[in-house]
Amino acid sequence: MFLKKFKPILPSLRFKIIINKKILWLYKSIKKLTLGLKKTSGRNNQGLITSKHKGKGNKHLYRIIDFYRYIYNISAKIIRIEYDPNRSGFISLILYKTGIFSYILAPNNIKYNDNIISYNINNQYIKKNIGNTYFFFFLAIGSLIHNIEIKKNKGGQFIRAAGTYGKLLGKNKKGYAIIKLKSGENRKINLNCKATIGTISNINHKNTCLGKAGINRWLNKKPIVRGVAMNPIDHPHGGNTPKGRLTVSQWGKLTKGKKTRKKKNITNIYIL
Repeated sequence: MFLKKFKPILPSLRFKIIINKKILWLYKSIKKLTLGLKKTSGRNNQGLITSKHKGKGNKHLYRIIDFYRYIYNISAKIIRIEYDPNRSGFISLILYKTGIFSYILAPNNIKYNDNIISYNINNQYIKKNIGNTYFFFFLAIGSLIHNIEIKKNKGGQFIRAAGTYGKLLGKNKKGYAIIKLKSGENRKINLNCKATIGTISNINHKNTCLGKAGINRWLNKKPIVRGVAMNPIDHPHGGNTPKGRLTVSQWGKLTKGKKTRKKKNITNIYIL
């Protein structure tokens, strides 16, 4: 997917770089596979702000994505590739031989009319094509994978953002696969979990530039005001704060270097 630049006839176009979406579907998504989304502006059921810097934004329809890939051993054809406003990568509409439509995360380099399949059997003659889903038992070491399950039958939860992938480093005798995540973390995952071969599409997403602040407002993001630009009553950094102070939040708590993972977290045993 190529990048698209603009002539600087306006200040907002001078640095604007977006993804060229010529190969994407230009019309509406399938109605049966979409749901309406209600904006919360970062507030909970009591009206209190629990997630800062959110508000406004364009209306979106949620596309129901199949993270499970439960329909085994039945091939499906790629009908089209679509833009999804709820995620950074693209999605693909697939049609199974049984006549069932479904949305999946689109792997990079997948094309119209390609065939994909989800296997739950071991067959040495099966080609490990992009977009196919396998249990870790049947995956080859060194495979690039995405949409990784953490728990059996819970659906893919890891590696779902644009341009990301994990790598299968090995398998041990205790029934675990060792994968390397995009963050560099190595993690153990049960061999009964599934993953899809390939890299998530839209790999140039990180190279885009919005060009103006208004586009962030369309994306449901509010401006962030620096603490040093506030008054002392509004923020600990406000006013002429002496240099050398550690950065803190609005309530005086440290914002950098503090560990966010709990020591008693059960999932810690799976991190190598």
